[in-house]
Amino acid sequence: MNKHPIKLLLVEDDKLLSATLAKVLEENRYEVAPALDGQVGLDLATAIEYDLILLDVQIPKLDGMSLCRQLRSRGYTKPILLLTAHDSDAEVIAGFDAGADDYISKPCTPEVLLARIKTLLRRSNALNSGGLGQKSSAILTWGNLCLDLDAGRVTFGKKAIALTATEYNLLGLFLRNPDRIFSRSTILDRLWGFDDAPTDRAINTHIKDIRKKLKASGLTEEVIETVYGMGYRLKLPPKSIATDVNTSENRSNSQQPSRIADNSTINNFWNIFNERVALLEQAKNALMIGNLAPELQQSAKSAAHKLAGTMASFGYPQGSKLARSAEHLLMVDCPWKAEEITRFSSLVTGLRQELAKPPMISTATPVPTGISYRVLVIDDDILLTERLKTESTAWGLRMKIAPNLAVARSLLALSTPDVVLLDLSFPETQEDGLTFLQELTEGFSDSKAKIPVIVFTGRDSFKDRLAVLRLGAKQFLSKPATTQQIFGAIARVLPQTKSLAAKVLLVDDDIIILEQLSALLSPWGLAVTTLAEPEKFWEVLNQTKPNLVILDLEMPMANGLELCQMVRQDAQWENLPILVVTAHTDTASLRQAFAAGVDDFIPKPVLGAELVTRVISRIQGKHLSYG
Repeated sequence: MNKHPIKLLLVEDDKLLSATLAKVLEENRYEVAPALDGQVGLDLATAIEYDLILLDVQIPKLDGMSLCRQLRSRGYTKPILLLTAHDSDAEVIAGFDAGADDYISKPCTPEVLLARIKTLLRRSNALNSGGLGQKSSAILTWGNLCLDLDAGRVTFGKKAIALTATEYNLLGLFLRNPDRIFSRSTILDRLWGFDDAPTDRAINTHIKDIRKKLKASGLTEEVIETVYGMGYRLKLPPKSIATDVNTSENRSNSQQPSRIADNSTINNFWNIFNERVALLEQAKNALMIGNLAPELQQSAKSAAHKLAGTMASFGYPQGSKLARSAEHLLMVDCPWKAEEITRFSSLVTGLRQELAKPPMISTATPVPTGISYRVLVIDDDILLTERLKTESTAWGLRMKIAPNLAVARSLLALSTPDVVLLDLSFPETQEDGLTFLQELTEGFSDSKAKIPVIVFTGRDSFKDRLAVLRLGAKQFLSKPATTQQIFGAIARVLPQTKSLAAKVLLVDDDIIILEQLSALLSPWGLAVTTLAEPEKFWEVLNQTKPNLVILDLEMPMANGLELCQMVRQDAQWENLPILVVTAHTDTASLRQAFAAGVDDFIPKPVLGAELVTRVISRIQGKHLSYG
């Protein structure tokens, strides 16, 4: 059943020893990620799911014992194998108390190391299940549905269900995490690496196949449910079998299942916004009494920086502007003037008022696409990066997130993305994003020398822009920015976008709509012609010879359906893909549109991801299903 490579995290500061151990492990078909200090090890372990951590005790920044203790305090349950040069009873006991599963003395023979690793992996079921999750129960159940990790078998009642290795791993992922929603991109990250993953459309197919096989075995209840706009999760079972759900070791908790509300992610983000504004309010109160400590000012500046870069992406564009102004005031080291205090107080009050308003957010179910580009986002703002990752699938992108430059280097050592989105400021470290950009420019390695880089930052000085230009970045994008602007910038630098070489004709009597749609499509390498006068349609059609036409349904002189019928009457254009933009999506209207020869429709208000996906899919001849 173990189809995918076992992933190990090796935390060792001795570069020679690390390289030697990595070579031994890779020769035995393990995938190894190196980390040279404890802080990088912690960042990698919390950002990426590994099957086992091989951890030296004496490492800089965060020692092995402390790292082990921090991981366990966060609920981390994967095996941890300590490497130690001092195997005294006291140190061994301290290691086990910190949460280690086993230890091995240095120096050690490769045979002993491999045997210890194999034993721990077998104990955690990683060898049986391909590292499906973090719990170690050998049997996962949902009512009478049973997945036996030791036997590698799935049954419903007494009937065996034949699943492929991928289906088995996917079902196990949901059974191990009954309260979690998994987006398509998260599933790809869990079960595949950057380089060997299928498209997100394959996830839909695997889910459908699992549902069919479970239904054929007699399981009438739906096990995996679709959470529209977010992904998939294990469905809450009927009350009659609710007490059977969960792993055997956690059945005592199954009486109180906690479900994630569809808007829980947004609520969580709002809570973090609230905490950051509260920190600014503390700074405001301290200023009012003339007692703003340097530590509080630094914390407030960091909070304002993150609010400025994120709020616009979550529907608070005015909040981003207010936070940016507050950040600039907090950069002042000299005593505050009375007018500066008044201004800062007003800005913080404005931020609180902004959060009291509903966000200006529109959401839609991501539409699967055959496009799959890999993007590495290097930014410490967890709210922004989580939002980008959530929406990335709909844009045909697969994202990896690095919260700092050390993690970014480790991820680049494992695989090469198509694009890097890089912030310049990392408050938690002295290192600057420009240093990293220079590394990429000079060739971080031979294979990484030509990765296009987009600098996405709140630093907007002439000096920074000049440095970014000279270091060869492809784009400079200022914070704050909407996710649509961010994905548009990514699209403009993708290495394969120009290969489409397709022409699109947009016809709408509203110039603003034409500009909006054109701005969404142009970054993807599409040559867009806009037409606001429907009466000139036939003339422009023959002049531009487009590969696809997008028509507004309701226009003066001639509506979209009439123009579509005009095209279908001509032998030269009868197979031209035609999409209509419409606010009327009732059955009768859509039936009428398809009868006129329309290939697809795009509902109003137009969402960027859906527009791009449907247009490119039609151009590439990939017709989307509506099931």
